[in-house]
Amino acid sequence: MAKLYDVLEAGKVGIFESPTGTGKSLSLICGALSWLRDFEEKKKQEEARLLADEHNGQDKQQQPTSCSAEASNCQGSAGELDWITEFMQKKEEQATVDRLKEEQIRRKKREDRLEKIRHNVQLKYASKRKRLEDDETQRLLQLSKEILSTELGSDVLEQLDHEEEELILAEYESDEEKKVGLGLDDDDDDLEEEHVTKIYYCSRTHSQLAQFVHEVQKSPFGEEIRLVSLGSRQNLCVNEEVRHLGAVQLINDRCVEMQKNKHGKKSEGEESEGKKRRVSRAVCPFYSYEQMQFLRDEVLVKVKDIEQLVALGKETKACPYYGSRYAIPAAQLVVLPYQMLLHESTRCASGIKLKDQVVIIDEAHNLIDTITCIYSAEVRGAQLCCAHSQLLQYMERYRKRLKAKNLMYIKQILYLLERFVSILGGNVNQNPNAQSISQAGTELKSINDFLFQSQIDNINLFKVQRYCEKSLISRKLFGFVERYGATSVVKTNKEKQNMAGLQNFLLTLHQGPDKGAAIQCHPVEVEDGQPKMASPLMQIEGFLSALTNANQDGRVILNRQGTVAQSSLKFLLLNPAVHFAKVLKECRAAIIAGGTMQPVSDFREQLLSCAIGADRVVEFSCGHVIPPDNILPIILCSGPSNQQLEFTYQKRDLPQMMDEMGRILGNLCNVVPGGVVCFFPSYEYEKQVYTHWERTGLLTRLATKKKIFQEPKRAKQVEQVLAEYAKCIKRCSQVGGHVTGALLFSVVGGKMSEGINFSDDLGRCVVMVGLPYPNIKSPELQEKMAYLDKTMPRTVGQPPSKMLIENLCMKAVNQSIGRAIRHQKDFASILLVDHRYARPSVFNKLPQWIKERTEIKPTFGLAFAALRKFHHEKKSCYGSEAS
Repeated sequence: MAKLYDVLEAGKVGIFESPTGTGKSLSLICGALSWLRDFEEKKKQEEARLLADEHNGQDKQQQPTSCSAEASNCQGSAGELDWITEFMQKKEEQATVDRLKEEQIRRKKREDRLEKIRHNVQLKYASKRKRLEDDETQRLLQLSKEILSTELGSDVLEQLDHEEEELILAEYESDEEKKVGLGLDDDDDDLEEEHVTKIYYCSRTHSQLAQFVHEVQKSPFGEEIRLVSLGSRQNLCVNEEVRHLGAVQLINDRCVEMQKNKHGKKSEGEESEGKKRRVSRAVCPFYSYEQMQFLRDEVLVKVKDIEQLVALGKETKACPYYGSRYAIPAAQLVVLPYQMLLHESTRCASGIKLKDQVVIIDEAHNLIDTITCIYSAEVRGAQLCCAHSQLLQYMERYRKRLKAKNLMYIKQILYLLERFVSILGGNVNQNPNAQSISQAGTELKSINDFLFQSQIDNINLFKVQRYCEKSLISRKLFGFVERYGATSVVKTNKEKQNMAGLQNFLLTLHQGPDKGAAIQCHPVEVEDGQPKMASPLMQIEGFLSALTNANQDGRVILNRQGTVAQSSLKFLLLNPAVHFAKVLKECRAAIIAGGTMQPVSDFREQLLSCAIGADRVVEFSCGHVIPPDNILPIILCSGPSNQQLEFTYQKRDLPQMMDEMGRILGNLCNVVPGGVVCFFPSYEYEKQVYTHWERTGLLTRLATKKKIFQEPKRAKQVEQVLAEYAKCIKRCSQVGGHVTGALLFSVVGGKMSEGINFSDDLGRCVVMVGLPYPNIKSPELQEKMAYLDKTMPRTVGQPPSKMLIENLCMKAVNQSIGRAIRHQKDFASILLVDHRYARPSVFNKLPQWIKERTEIKPTFGLAFAALRKFHHEKKSCYGSEAS
């Protein structure tokens, strides 16, 4: 906490490592908020001093002053310059004082308002009464519409001529409602308020953020801090009509469209057509400025997490997504997910201003990968062809109603899609599933080379990107396909033919042999549990945006596989530092924190070196809170039959190597109580070893001591496997018998190597099989290695590419072996099975708290004796508490 305080005070960038179970979250909260409290106090004292000086200065000006003619004659031209300088200084000082006075008035007004809300229950009742009145008005309005529709019939509106259309009342909205809708409230100028000094805290998942907010609530600052939790529309939206869309992009687009409908002016087209047609536009009932103001104040008065914010939004009929944004300027602590802070356009759209603020990024061990993924994009050939067909049909259907500029941009997008398919070796007008690729393989190009080869270098992608954002064309296209994709209700013969063409194409594209079924345009659940993008153009927009990066910062990967549909275009960001630099240059100080940050050289070289000087970076690593004898890390160099353990790509497939690993686990299961978690380098190798042990009968022998579980590939099945694994261990500890627990086969970088707690009996021993080096034959990795060798300075003994491979490997190892020790009284043994772990370059990249307790055992006998002694002592020491 002291070190954190110093880094924030000095305005530096800190890399902090604090193992899980050491109170990292609470330390971040108390250290950072203590600094913020002291900083605000100093600021107030400085303001008071300046205002006092100004008051004293006014008193002095009122006193008469006199000077002799002789003295004034001596000043000459120098005196004139002094007078000008003095005047300018006074002017600046007066401007500062005026600004401070304004800030004081605003701060006082805000504090009074929040204090009133905190203690005056009448305000809440008044707000609730207003909501009930609005609900009743809405109900009566809906009833009136239903009566009209039943009396007149739905078809009458279509049959009315232009003269009769003039008789129909336009949508009514009073001046007061317009004012509220647009946020023009005379008594409230809080939107003008400057952002107070604040701390932006971000983490990877919403559950981690919720956990952090609960820690804040329990801390000494829980009652006084003004905290706001930000999230995506997907997490915060309370409008069921929008939520059911499922896909993130669809929810975003629909929300923006409904806002435009609420307080957007008529377009030129609508003005010119005037009475020709009536436009029915949906608006969001939760987007009420008045109610969002109330929600904002409720958020600032008492700390709330995302779930509480959503509940409050439903209760107050106010949008939590925008209501929480309105709270940002006055908030002292803003809690938000990674993407919202790290993605520049999202940051700007959310109203996040980092100038002179503090940024804390927690769970930052994968920060480089996160930034790379955020700014990378991939589109498949099937999506390109589908988007082209949909957009072409959309243009033909509404050609007469589209303005010239719209047509121009649509034709540009169609041309881009055509060229993208062409560079993959296909024809956009043919079914991508039926087009085979003659020369399969992977090709990498710089952005400029890709643009030239695709013959799109003459198109301004920045303008196309902006058009896509402003026009919401992907949303319109989705609505078009949703309306006509599964039906054939169209008006003219020409339109019917066009729609039939779209239907036929989509049917062949999406359905395969079953040509009678309806087209599925809604989000579809895919294997990883994430909703599939409903409109292909949405994903293509991301790829177009990626192509606007600087030429040297990324590469385009052309992946030609089998058919055009299977082939893809991918943008790979090579230089994440260019995006992170914008964050660092704006903020006052930044803290990059995590349970396992080793090796930190990646952060220094790939993220920080180009943005700030080395003297501004501070590293801090604290040990674990467990006693030194509660952990036994062992590097095992050889197995029970003296076979040297080296799980390289060349040797790990050897039967004798797999047999030796089996014998090691067999011995371990005899002495380790509870659960044993064994990490393999990949799913393929885990399957290969499992099959080999099944064939040799070793698996049956292991099952006599531990029930065997395997990590599933599907994310949905992870919870079920973990629950059964935990239940088995608990049952074994209570009942006793031959089976002493469970053995779980997991994969490094899989679902269980990060974010899962194997505390207490769930993980009494963690086994790491070999060194999980990444696949160096991957084109993406090869390009990244070449980029680092070209741009990074060579360190002593190793090129940057070699360092990258080793660091990626050890980051994965450190994440996996950190799963076992989760709290102060926990204990576990860690077995690193490969003699290469003893190499200094590898050994030194282990976390400090593990490295200082690690024993290198050349033979299995020595290792087994140490393990047996360790677990025997712990069993005696903790007894029933250990189970």
